[in-house]
Amino acid sequence: MAVPMGSPAAKQDPPGGTAGVAIGTALLERPAASAGRAEPLTALAAPGSGPEAPSSEATAPSGPCAELRTVADERCEVASRARVESERAQDTLRAAQRSYDEHQAKAEQAQRAADPRTIREAKDEAQRAFRASRSGAADKETVDAAARDWLLEINRINQEAKAAAVTAAREQESARNLAGSLDRLTVEADAARIAAESADEACLNARQAAADCEESLVAEPAAQPAMPSGAPSETWNDESAATSALGTGTTPTIFRLLQGDRVALVAVVERLAGEDPAERRTWQLSITNLVDAILATAIEGAALEFPDEDPFWGPFTMSQSRDIVSALSSLGYRFDGLGGWADGRVPSQRDLALALGYAGLDPMRMRHWPNESEMAALFANVRVAAAEYLAVSAGDLTLGELVTMLGPRADALTDVWNAWGRIRPLLLEER
Repeated sequence: MAVPMGSPAAKQDPPGGTAGVAIGTALLERPAASAGRAEPLTALAAPGSGPEAPSSEATAPSGPCAELRTVADERCEVASRARVESERAQDTLRAAQRSYDEHQAKAEQAQRAADPRTIREAKDEAQRAFRASRSGAADKETVDAAARDWLLEINRINQEAKAAAVTAAREQESARNLAGSLDRLTVEADAARIAAESADEACLNARQAAADCEESLVAEPAAQPAMPSGAPSETWNDESAATSALGTGTTPTIFRLLQGDRVALVAVVERLAGEDPAERRTWQLSITNLVDAILATAIEGAALEFPDEDPFWGPFTMSQSRDIVSALSSLGYRFDGLGGWADGRVPSQRDLALALGYAGLDPMRMRHWPNESEMAALFANVRVAAAEYLAVSAGDLTLGELVTMLGPRADALTDVWNAWGRIRPLLLEER
């Protein structure tokens, strides 16, 4: 069911009869990577970015699962509207909170300006300036000019103090008026958020029911994967659990897709789209987006494998190396999935020392510090362990497991979830 952790990615070309399939993503045309490294199907984009699969023309559901599919569509539409309403309520609350904070800040600034101690200090300073001018005056005209300046300054201070007092009172009143509405807006935002979460759960459950129904109609149901499922934050980084999850020696299609296998992609697309070129393009993009989302999530979770012979990574255990990668990511230095650094941001030795400290390791015990060129190539031979991450995080490939694992990235995969009953058996087929 699983691939050995060190196996190289499949690098086969599509069969001759697939000219109608548009293998249109950039990395599918990239030269083969070095042995032991999986090649992603497409470039890994930032969370939430990248093109979405074009939706095929909407048609009314039909067949034995039509009622379940209709219910799923209706509940997901409700969930979509509830999510929009929740976001609107949150935006309204945030705007009111910002306005309240601005009024409070202006009131505090005006109060400081109207404070009797501040006024007294300003008048004392004006008095000192007058005395200094008077003591250095050579004639009566200069003394009179200094007196006029002093009186004008006192008048300005008094006027500004009055204006500040008026401003403070006005801003405090505005803040008090907003304070009353903030409680109401907070309750409304919480209610909208809870409603959206409930609607999302109802949508997910309805989609799962429809997917189970559609999957039960498949002539040859796929065998359940021999992969344990668990929360990645708690169990996925357990090396023994991961080894057990991937130690069965067979390769499901989803693992081959994660390794960049073009033949597997073409086969899945053909099974879903048949001979229709437009449908092929649509499904190719949808499946590729799914694979990219899994890869990006695995990278975000530091699901990486490191070369034992590397002078920097070699002395660390896999768990320690992943902790270092997570610490570097928190500092803004992220693996791009292709052997380099995201956005070209390469850490310095000081940044790497900080990451070691955050990972609970003593930088003083490091024997080999990468120089500038070595730092740029620190991820050159690092491989994404996406199969391992998927096996432990969503081993049964249920809709709920994948949506939970992918988080916000799942929102752009609506077409995939709507057809999950057809897609899941294909991804679980073993070769």
